Amino acid sequence: MNTTRNIILQFFFLISGFISPLLAQNNQLRAYTLEDGLPQSQVYDIIQDETGYLWLGTQGGGLCRFNGEEFKIWNENDGLQSNYIHSLAFVSDSLFIGTKSGLSIKTKNKFTNINGPRINKICQIKNKIYLATNIGVYEYRKNRGLIKINLNPKINTSVINDITFDNKLFWIVTNKGLWKLNNIQKDASIIERHSPFDFTAAIFYNNKIFAASFDHGILVLNTNAKTYGNRWIKKVTRVTNISKHNNNELWFATDNDGITIIDSELYEQKKKIDRNNGLGVSHIRKTIMDRQSNIWIATSGGGFYKYFQNNFTHYDQNNGLKGNHVYAVHSIKNDIWASNPEIGLIKIDSLGIIHHIPQDERISEVKIKTITSDTFGNIWAGTDGKGILFKQIKQVTDSIITDTITDSNRLNEDPVVMTDTITKTTYKNHIIDTDKGLPSDWIRTIQVVNNTIWVASYSSGISRFKYNPKKQTLISLKKFTRKDGIEDLQIRDMKQDYDGTIWYATQNGHLGYIKDNKVTHLGNVLNQKTAISTLLFHKNTIYIGTAGRGIWWSPLNGDIKFKKLKGRKRPYSDNIYQMIFDSNNNLWAGSERGVDKIELNQSNVIVDIFHFGRNDGFLGMETSLNAIDKDKEGNLWFGAIYGLTKYQPTGITKTTVKPELYFEDVEVAYSSVDSIQLSTWVNNKKVLKLTPKQTELSFSYKTVDLDHPNDVQYRWRLNSSAWSPWSPDNKQNLAGLAYGAHYFSAQSRNYRWEESDIITFRFFIDSPVYEKLWFQLTVIGLIILITGGYGFSYIRRVKQKNKVEQERLQMQNHLLSLEQKALRLQMNPHFIFNALNGIKAMGTSNPIRMNTTINTFATLLRETLYNSRKDYITLGQEMQTLKHYIEIEQLMASKPFIYDISIESDYDPEEILIPPMLIQPFVENAVRHGILKGTRDGELKIQFHTTEEFLHCTILDNGQGIFQSQKNKAKTDHQSMALTVTRERLESISGKDSLIIKEIQNGNSVTGTQISFKIPLLTDY
Repeated sequence: MNTTRNIILQFFFLISGFISPLLAQNNQLRAYTLEDGLPQSQVYDIIQDETGYLWLGTQGGGLCRFNGEEFKIWNENDGLQSNYIHSLAFVSDSLFIGTKSGLSIKTKNKFTNINGPRINKICQIKNKIYLATNIGVYEYRKNRGLIKINLNPKINTSVINDITFDNKLFWIVTNKGLWKLNNIQKDASIIERHSPFDFTAAIFYNNKIFAASFDHGILVLNTNAKTYGNRWIKKVTRVTNISKHNNNELWFATDNDGITIIDSELYEQKKKIDRNNGLGVSHIRKTIMDRQSNIWIATSGGGFYKYFQNNFTHYDQNNGLKGNHVYAVHSIKNDIWASNPEIGLIKIDSLGIIHHIPQDERISEVKIKTITSDTFGNIWAGTDGKGILFKQIKQVTDSIITDTITDSNRLNEDPVVMTDTITKTTYKNHIIDTDKGLPSDWIRTIQVVNNTIWVASYSSGISRFKYNPKKQTLISLKKFTRKDGIEDLQIRDMKQDYDGTIWYATQNGHLGYIKDNKVTHLGNVLNQKTAISTLLFHKNTIYIGTAGRGIWWSPLNGDIKFKKLKGRKRPYSDNIYQMIFDSNNNLWAGSERGVDKIELNQSNVIVDIFHFGRNDGFLGMETSLNAIDKDKEGNLWFGAIYGLTKYQPTGITKTTVKPELYFEDVEVAYSSVDSIQLSTWVNNKKVLKLTPKQTELSFSYKTVDLDHPNDVQYRWRLNSSAWSPWSPDNKQNLAGLAYGAHYFSAQSRNYRWEESDIITFRFFIDSPVYEKLWFQLTVIGLIILITGGYGFSYIRRVKQKNKVEQERLQMQNHLLSLEQKALRLQMNPHFIFNALNGIKAMGTSNPIRMNTTINTFATLLRETLYNSRKDYITLGQEMQTLKHYIEIEQLMASKPFIYDISIESDYDPEEILIPPMLIQPFVENAVRHGILKGTRDGELKIQFHTTEEFLHCTILDNGQGIFQSQKNKAKTDHQSMALTVTRERLESISGKDSLIIKEIQNGNSVTGTQISFKIPLLTDY
């Protein structure tokens, strides 16, 4: 009876609405196809090099390298032997490429091609390279190329698919059986052909050989037992490759059934990965695990896939959605409601089953941008241009037949019919639009507060109402528009805070709220013209996400002042489309690049950021505006342009791996250094020797992060200089380097800011000959020797010259001294001659006056004779001698005159030195030829003053003027030698033009003569 009831219940569920037959699986697959840049969809081999790049061999597309984001391709045009590649292997620093035409060896960017048969597998065993080909086993030797190894006629003509080694014996996998040999060489003994079937692959793991037969399954041979045994796993056939991943898992790639994962100990199937899990094709060529624990799947016809652990479950058109773009998400009870573009609503129940809700014809082909619910479970959905879809929930009870009982003893009686009742949930659709009073049919968002409906339109403001479903009318409609205080009507989001206040944000960056029917418009709260895309309230704090300016926050208590959300790390994008807090108080932000989980401290400072993009399982990528919610289990639901994604926080989070940094290339003068193997030179004492002209170097270095290829940053330094700032640049050019030893260091960090080990490359730039120490010392020695010889000779010549010059100067000084004395001897007789003539004239006219004059003259004569023997006397002595001389002239003069001798100096007259009898000739000329010949009462002034370097003397008289006196002297034929002698004397002391003589004029008349000169100031200390 119970079985019948269950069948009937399922039937009712099926006829109540279309239920998607597909369950959304966490398929953990990310496809890379031709659209991503892959040159060919048939990928026959895939390997990872030591740097972290993936290398893919394709059928027809050649060779390509993948860094997690971009492909670099090499084909026949680049020197590759064939575009049809069957196997790849790395040997030292070279890539061995097995093609349909033989072997290609890629060393750096150079290909070496060796013709041969098709190579199915390249195996490096015991430092030898064996090639499994279509016509037997070959060995590659560097100096001899490909050498066929003659083992056995059957092996030599077989298709060799694989070779493996169990540390004792070699196992050769052929289309004619599985062969066991003690060695691979000409004289090797064939121990056994273990099985005659067509074998395609083999692996040695955990002391067992697992060999795949194309039609018979997997043969398991125990190599550490007395007998190998003969156990078969029959359920896995048509295997193309066997790989070991995770713990004791063997991954069998098949050409018709995807991947089968077998427990290597229990031989039980653990999982299948096929079309039902998201693979586009069933033909799988190989699987490998990279260093970040991702598993990569190479397929024939479907490109290749990334398989990885994550916490995301993704829904799109491949597993149940009718469209990829999800505009709105809402959680109610145990269900998730979402909207597809122009297709309507979907519901995902607690089992993950997708239910497509029939679209109401009145809103067909209309986008639903917002979904919410009220306390009764009714659905409210806002549309673009058709108003609001109100889905009124109804519970319908039906009776159903569960069983029919017939009593065989009572054939004439009717059977007993057993019935039961079931309750079914249905919805009645209501359309609320402008015809019913709604201000606008373009609905941005809806909020339900205690059965009161708040609706924000695109550009018509906010309205509030209650709805009567029976009468299908709006009740208590209230509109809030510009006249009510909403200054910017282009609303982007509307949310309710914890005390029931309705907040709104606008396209132009304005923020406001409605409380008690009053609008408070806060204006442009960021003072920036940027749209506020989303609002969020958490723990009495408001968060706003902007279009291009990141996330801002402000406490709600007190004044609203926003601060930008900052910390050691930044969100991966500043275009914030959606925000939500999870159960652990982590802030999630959706953008065009995926989602960020942001850890905050109590001060709202970013502590850490975890980014999730396509490579991390968030396949929806660009998120939709405010299409985000959290269900009652704490799972987060994100609507995006490529589907609907569920995040389960309790799931396993993939751990990050410390980044590894490698030098990719070193260029000297723009040419790669191909002569060295870079891996052996890094962090080594080896030093690259360069010539003096090789001062330009370029270093390329790389960290390959297949999960976050665009989020790796680098820094570098030369020698012990400071580190450069972190940047995405992974190449550094250095020019004009100094001669000598250098070392270049680089470091990388991944998106989690985990830093790699520092790598260092050492090089030495040799200096030119002229820079070498021995050469410089030799040149310096020669220069010193030559300079010393020349200097010695020069010093001898200078000394000799100085000696001659010194003797000449001594002679010149002696002559000058004699000349000075001669000048004084010329002047003194002249003075005495004039004085005696004056005394003689007094003899007859005034004998008494003559007697006084003779006494004064005797005193003057003694002073003159005394001073004439000296080169210098004090200015005081000179002034005393001048006083005595002037008094004699006053006694002999025919008319009276007065005189004044003054000095203006910081020095005492007794400290200043002056040549004797230097001033007397000018005084005599002023008295005799100026004052005595003039018509006015005579006045004579003698003035001295000093400067820092000179002693100045000025002699003034009020006589007839020197020039008139000279004319008169010419008429009388009287020639005075005083001025001539004294001028020559001054020129020998002070130089040319040191004497200035001029007449003093008052208008057109001459009122006297001024004589001035200067001599170097000398003192006696």
